[in-house]
Amino acid sequence: MILIACIDDDNGMMFNNRRQSRDRELTGRIRELTAAGTLHVSSYTGQLFDGTDHNLEFDDDPFVHAGRGEFVFAEDIRPGPYEEGLEQIILFRWNRRYPSDVKFDIPLSDHGWKLVRSREFAGSSHDKISEEVYRR
Repeated sequence: MILIACIDDDNGMMFNNRRQSRDRELTGRIRELTAAGTLHVSSYTGQLFDGTDHNLEFDDDPFVHAGRGEFVFAEDIRPGPYEEGLEQIILFRWNRRYPSDVKFDIPLSDHGWKLVRSREFAGSSHDKISEEVYRR
């Protein structure tokens, strides 16, 4: 499975049961990346894709039902316990610090993840969003 997550400069993902930020360009990029496959999301995350014809699968724990080559967009679930089943990690970095109480909990370099590709793009709410792809 392929994990997609958005994090700040302190690995924060959420604060007080809310996403740190929302960006139309980023959501569009996620739709591009996952267009040919299934995107597993929680009900909370699915709200980002309302009104689209995207191939979404809703589950309170989307990691449990995602198979090889399928995508999981995790905002409200710490991905660390599911790391063994991951083939790839795609991180979108907000390039700023927000308050957070849910953190991205996979120590990438310590666990053998290597950055294989990165790019930056302008978002609708952020001047710069970094997209990073990691593989073992």
